[in-house]
Amino acid sequence: MNSFPHYFIGIPVSQPLQNALSSWQDDLKNRLPYKQWPNKHDLHITLKFLGPVDERNIQSIKEIVKKLEDFEEILLEVGGIGTFGNPKRPRVLWAGVKKNSELASLQAKTETYMAACGFQKEQRDYHPHITLAKKWDGSADKGIIANVKEKYQAKKYQLIAGEVVLYQIFPKQTPKYKVISSYGLRGGADGAAD
Repeated sequence: MNSFPHYFIGIPVSQPLQNALSSWQDDLKNRLPYKQWPNKHDLHITLKFLGPVDERNIQSIKEIVKKLEDFEEILLEVGGIGTFGNPKRPRVLWAGVKKNSELASLQAKTETYMAACGFQKEQRDYHPHITLAKKWDGSADKGIIANVKEKYQAKKYQLIAGEVVLYQIFPKQTPKYKVISSYGLRGGADGAAD
């Protein structure tokens, strides 16, 4: 087993949205049997999970990720609740992020840049989300999930994605994601295509 630290590239969540989603978590903890509820400071939208990375390669990753600064800020709509996994005992509970062309382009460019660094391209379709809970730990109950989804379906927020962050994962700490470097989305000649 290799002992390199794990990293990912993501979009941080604003403090007002952290607070709103944290209140969702507080309500949902009383209703859903998940083992893990991420700290509000760990809430984010993943663009690319890198996994274990030799720290000698971090500088070259930083230089390539910096190219994402050519993108402009992106207005995102966050809301509703969804799940990944078995509908009766879903492994992940998330707040939805409406995928728009700008976000899709930013994520695709992130994949392309990381492929140039030797990271394998993700084969699954990109489904932007903010993880609220993980690791179902209870009996199967499709009805309770349906009730939760219905309750939160109409709750919508806006998030201005103004930066992309390279995070390092510290599994035994809270919060467990540390910002290694941050890149403002300022727009430029090589920004998102029309």
